[in-house]
Amino acid sequence: MNVLDKIMKPKSIAVIGASTKPKTIGSEIMQRLRDYKFNGNIYPINPKGGMIEGFQAYTSIKEVPSEVDLAVIVVNSKFVLDTIDQCHEKGIKGLCIITAGFKETGKEGAELERQLLQKVRDYGMRCVGPNCLGVLNTNDSVKMDATFAESLPVKGDIGFVSQSGALGGGILNILKDLNLGFAQFVSIGNQADINAETMLEYWENDDDVKQILLYMESIQNPQNFRKLASRITKKKPILALKAGRSAAGASAASSHTGSLAGADKAAAALLKQSGVIREFSLKNLFANAKAFSNCPIPKGNRVAIITNSGGPGIMATDAVCESGMQMAKITDETKEKLRSFLPAAASVKNPIDMIASAPIEHYKQTLETVLEDENVDMIAVIYLPFLGLKDIDVAQALMEIKAKNPQKPIIGVFMTTSDFFVKISNMDVNMPFYMYAEEAAEAMTRLDEQRRWMETPQGSIPSFNVDKAKVETIIKNSLKEGRDQLTTLESIDVLEAYGIRACKYGLATNEEEVAKLGNQIGYPVVMKMTSKTTSHKTDVGGVVVNIKDEAQLRNEYKALLQRLEAKGLLEGLEGVIIQEMVKGSREMVCGIATDPQYGPMMMFGLGGVFVEVMKDVTFRIAPLTDNDAMDMIKSVKAYKLLEGARGTTPAQIGQIQETLLRLSQLVSDYKFIDELDINPLLISEKTGEGIAVDGRIKVRLEEAKKALGMDDACACAK
Repeated sequence: MNVLDKIMKPKSIAVIGASTKPKTIGSEIMQRLRDYKFNGNIYPINPKGGMIEGFQAYTSIKEVPSEVDLAVIVVNSKFVLDTIDQCHEKGIKGLCIITAGFKETGKEGAELERQLLQKVRDYGMRCVGPNCLGVLNTNDSVKMDATFAESLPVKGDIGFVSQSGALGGGILNILKDLNLGFAQFVSIGNQADINAETMLEYWENDDDVKQILLYMESIQNPQNFRKLASRITKKKPILALKAGRSAAGASAASSHTGSLAGADKAAAALLKQSGVIREFSLKNLFANAKAFSNCPIPKGNRVAIITNSGGPGIMATDAVCESGMQMAKITDETKEKLRSFLPAAASVKNPIDMIASAPIEHYKQTLETVLEDENVDMIAVIYLPFLGLKDIDVAQALMEIKAKNPQKPIIGVFMTTSDFFVKISNMDVNMPFYMYAEEAAEAMTRLDEQRRWMETPQGSIPSFNVDKAKVETIIKNSLKEGRDQLTTLESIDVLEAYGIRACKYGLATNEEEVAKLGNQIGYPVVMKMTSKTTSHKTDVGGVVVNIKDEAQLRNEYKALLQRLEAKGLLEGLEGVIIQEMVKGSREMVCGIATDPQYGPMMMFGLGGVFVEVMKDVTFRIAPLTDNDAMDMIKSVKAYKLLEGARGTTPAQIGQIQETLLRLSQLVSDYKFIDELDINPLLISEKTGEGIAVDGRIKVRLEEAKKALGMDDACACAK
């Protein structure tokens, strides 16, 4: 038996800290358990004994005559550890610690929580909290409300995890108004033991839980979350509201990738890769959850709109098209059926406008007819109050049809008074109702997003043959000199060792070598300085392009030396890289930045000088699957440029995808790489290849030394 069942499906509950004093947590929890008619035994624990809320109280948990599955602990924090010991002696395996006063209060509280967790683990227990609102399960065989929210729960199909107790309580209070219900709810509080990932795994195969909602302020173990969520979202939707969209935790802004990255971008990337639908407000979270509670996953993204008013129909059409869905092409057969009963002034094209005089019979006939159309995957039905037609009557008629036709999503848009939504909240609905077309379009978009994710095959992480020995030699040489930054030449050598297409190049350290390399590579060429002390070459005129012959190359080399000497930068110069000049106007960027919590993040987007201005970039957490890499490429606005806009050679998308996958393998093999930029990744006009023109790699020095077994070797390098 899963130990979590002792918490979520208990047959007996002890409330340790139960109270007769009104408006205390110990009293409120007892009242909720009683009023929601918990389907098991309730044992209040209070040093005074007596009767509490009609139940015999015991002075100690040890006195309870029967087995106890779950202990809800509401005592002062200084007594919690002793209470856990007593629960262990009693054989209790499930704990829900409501008590606050732990790590949220500072150093002493954190130490107390550490000891609490150690006891829980030593005793083989599972624990929700501390510092939480409680847990509930609305299944008729359980009927447990072990929270201190003001309202009793509404039964539904949602499993909800909230990191905020107060927020969870607020939501429980308005479930009825939202027309939603919970199957199970867990307020994880400080998540000392049970966290969002624990509940994801627990609910994965729970038939009561049809969808999972998360309110999170942090993701404790991003790698584990990704593994679990990407598996579970193939079975049921997960919607998450991730708070804390700040830039805290961004990597150093010396890197293009780092300056564009941030903690929230890492969270967004993780959720995207895991198939989790991210919402940015509670309003949207519950509006879209309403669609998942009342609609099947559609077969496609073709939407039909039925309306009794032209204006809202057009607005709904705009919202559908702007969200990336398709307006369904109504078949001629469907149009003929519609014409047979709709007035001549009606429009049978999509959106189907029945006009303002449409009676309830037209709503029913039109919906039934459109449901039969094989070109239609989802239907939005718009109602505006005209000619005495009652909103609630139309809604009931639609729900009757929905009950007989459960195979396609039907969504109501009722632009009417708030009284309608109050009435609906008191009814057992089988379809979602919204006031505005934009809300309905977004809900349908979410349904379609889930469909596309579920239909996408599981991605794989390929493994390429690479020259790891060469890379280790390059990095070790840098570490021996105490450098965390590889030179341009070293960076390009690393990329080449990992099979990433770079410009043909060579290093020259004097004028004759410069001329010889230029002639070998073939003109035009690019000359770039490579220095151990200067990383931004353009600031000192260290990059010269379109050098057309040997004479110009010699002159540019001499001029570079003069510039560096004048600035006192000649000493760090390793030499110059002579590189083939690839012609192309499309400059992309790809790279790696490291987030302190989420680890290495891959970046791809529009590059060159525009990278930090346009910010047309996308991020994913490494390691990348083949799906992740392709999704990155297609999700930037500049993708249209790669496809071959205005007669340009189409880019080799597969080769660019492979470049990202090889970079992902590089950072997976060398986890101490802190930053990496390829800017630009130039798209060749001749071949469409993505070619690394410039590279920059930075490592975390001490971590790199340890990983490569050089802890002592570099001690004197500085």
